[in-house]
Amino acid sequence: MTKLTLGSHPYLLGFEQLERLMERNAKNGNEGYPPFNIEQTSDNSYRITLAVAGFGEDDLSITVEDRQLVIRGRQSEDMGERVFLHRGIAARQFQRSFVLAEGVDVGEATMENGLLHVDLNRAEPERVIQTIRIRKD
Repeated sequence: MTKLTLGSHPYLLGFEQLERLMERNAKNGNEGYPPFNIEQTSDNSYRITLAVAGFGEDDLSITVEDRQLVIRGRQSEDMGERVFLHRGIAARQFQRSFVLAEGVDVGEATMENGLLHVDLNRAEPERVIQTIRIRKD
């Protein structure tokens, strides 16, 4: 019996890239830190919100690499004279990745009350109707 994958289905022509993106995302074990929300803010816009308490703007970087939104966080090790009796606030580095669909662009990023908001916008594709002439032999 032949394994039928998304890219090899006879009705899904040209979707091989989608299958590769799904495989890449499945291999990207994100551990669950930091927690995040994804919300649809309108028909063509989305917002990703990450809980980044304890991180400042200088501790975070946001890049788009090969249609993948990558958010990294690294806190500076400024321990100084502080002695912790209990340390329950996570101070570890992280990397969160989100695969972006074709036509989705990253808008602005804002910090508010320990939450990092990254806005995404999807361009409305122009509808193209193409008529194919039938050649007579």
